[in-house]
Amino acid sequence: MGVPKHVAIILDGNGRWAKAKGLPRTAGHAAGAKNVRKVVEAAYHMGIRYMTLYAFSTENWNRPEEEVAALMNLLDNYLKTCLAEAKKNNMRVRVIGDISRLDPAMQDKIRNLEEESANYTGFDLTFAINYGSRDEILRGVRKIAADVKEGRLDIKELEEETISRYLDTADLPDPDLLIRTSGEQRLSNFLLWQLAYTEFYFTPVPWPVFGEKELKEAVRVYEERDRRYGKI
Repeated sequence: MGVPKHVAIILDGNGRWAKAKGLPRTAGHAAGAKNVRKVVEAAYHMGIRYMTLYAFSTENWNRPEEEVAALMNLLDNYLKTCLAEAKKNNMRVRVIGDISRLDPAMQDKIRNLEEESANYTGFDLTFAINYGSRDEILRGVRKIAADVKEGRLDIKELEEETISRYLDTADLPDPDLLIRTSGEQRLSNFLLWQLAYTEFYFTPVPWPVFGEKELKEAVRVYEERDRRYGKI
């Protein structure tokens, strides 16, 4: 099938990796954050065009307060350096999810990063932050209902493509390949609509040590599959 155009990854296993090494969970998250740059660079050189990373879910707010604070700090620090990387690598960066719950300063950084990198065409990197697919679909349905009520949308013209246009990923192609690290085999409320025809790849390797070698293996397995899209 060739190299997938769009790869989505559920970044799992930071805490377990840290625990196995006798380190606090926050150390695992720090190691996982450092790994993002390496995997994105490897993906670019492999010919992957889009990458979407599940960085922080709507359910992650239920974690211990200190762990949530550490995750937010890591995301904030990455956003500080990401603009320079985007300029250097001709990389568009965007965030999906409901960012209204984030710190106002972080919201401003996200908007600035998206605006400044909007016209870059070398690679397209998306972070899912405070993202949950059910929440995304619910927000989309509310927008559809509002547009129908205001006469901007005819309910008789509502189709699958219409719904896709109201989701956070409106201008992104659906993922060709989903990777989940650290052995779990579930979607965890990630891109439920968009993954309808996506190939899944699960690996026991935790995210902090998932590198170019592991990404190439996932792509190799993907390339060997016969995608029939429901055809017999």
